[in-house]
Amino acid sequence: MKRLFVIGGGGREHAIVWHLVGCYPGATIYCAPGNPGIARLATCLPLAPTDLHGLVAAAVAVEPDLVIVGPEAPLVGGLTDRLQAAGLRTLGPGAAAARIEGSKAFAKRLMARAGIPTAPFEIFDDPYRAIAYARRLRARAVVKADGLAAGKGVIVCDGPDEAEAAVRAMMVDGVFGDAGRRVVVEERLDGQEVSVFALVDGEAVAWLGAAQDHKRLHDGDRGPNTGGMGAVAPYPLAPAARARILHQILQPVAHALAAEGCAYRGVLFAGVMLTVDGPQVLEFNCRLGDPEAQVLLPLLRVGLPEAFAAVTGGLVDADGRLAGDDLLAPDRAACGVVLASQGYPATTLPGVPIHGVREAEAMALVFHNGTARRGERLVTAGGRVLTVTGLGPDLATARARAYGAVARVAFAGMQYRTDIGNRLLATVGAGGGESCR
Repeated sequence: MKRLFVIGGGGREHAIVWHLVGCYPGATIYCAPGNPGIARLATCLPLAPTDLHGLVAAAVAVEPDLVIVGPEAPLVGGLTDRLQAAGLRTLGPGAAAARIEGSKAFAKRLMARAGIPTAPFEIFDDPYRAIAYARRLRARAVVKADGLAAGKGVIVCDGPDEAEAAVRAMMVDGVFGDAGRRVVVEERLDGQEVSVFALVDGEAVAWLGAAQDHKRLHDGDRGPNTGGMGAVAPYPLAPAARARILHQILQPVAHALAAEGCAYRGVLFAGVMLTVDGPQVLEFNCRLGDPEAQVLLPLLRVGLPEAFAAVTGGLVDADGRLAGDDLLAPDRAACGVVLASQGYPATTLPGVPIHGVREAEAMALVFHNGTARRGERLVTAGGRVLTVTGLGPDLATARARAYGAVARVAFAGMQYRTDIGNRLLATVGAGGGESCR
């Protein structure tokens, strides 16, 4: 790989660029739009991820060996289709396959047709019918905006009144715009939530790895849902659970998409709940997660482009392994802690000076989510500002290194969770990996 082009400007894309620099020394890497952290590693082009025409023109001009699309919006908008029409190799699904994330209704109907385990659900265009169904579920309702909502369009409700309020906010008040005009209301599932990733090329599926995200804003999984306040990897799935996820979820959804004429090519993300009845799908995403990418990619033993080429070449065994081996390094762990702006996940104030990043980088990896340069000063430019990732031979060590680095960073109003990884540490301490029937 001599030239690589990454689309996006958040922590996920910073992790991708960092990974590519380590795997392909001497390669020329471009990123659009990038961010101050990425700018230290790659040439940044001032193009928004939604500027599909501009991105294609830029990619044609730089002639990359591969384009990697990070965010979901350009994938759902058809950027891959345009890039491939221009003769460019792209890691990311086309618009038809990206509907797996772009429409919760499409994903749930596909799962129902394919027999993929997921919570019972109904789809509504009428808010009053949605409210009536949610009330019948009593304290067991989850309300989901059908379209893209930056990871915030899912409300887990603790009672009928909260469910009604969620439906009204989405369908009547329009808090998510057009994304919430249609909703999915489903039964709440209980268990451990795990983010599972695979590389998919048509019907070939290779297991990439599993991580655990922490979506609620506050410690103890309290507060509103966010785009993710931190993650740990790898998640130690029991062999039986991993096999069931591969054979009952990942492979069937790849086959179902291919059968419907929209074969999937790229990274597939399945949000899975490990219930007493087995793994069940919460949602599918059409790309690497954020903050999961910031903990998975530092553990990846080969270049992501190289691994995808192996999948395309058919080098995947029946257990989803490439050449009979796992892609993540053994005996390594990562813990990522997100530092967020005051007011996140609601309105935030940009331009707040950030201190201590250089000191933190001496102890851990620091990925930029929402930062900008104001002269020589690094400032906040988004809700999630930085992801600080500690690495180590085990989760306890990785976590200690992450929080040691977090203590070096400061900006006015900074908020973060202090319990990232605690739940998994308690599980491992109680007797090993997570089991699942």
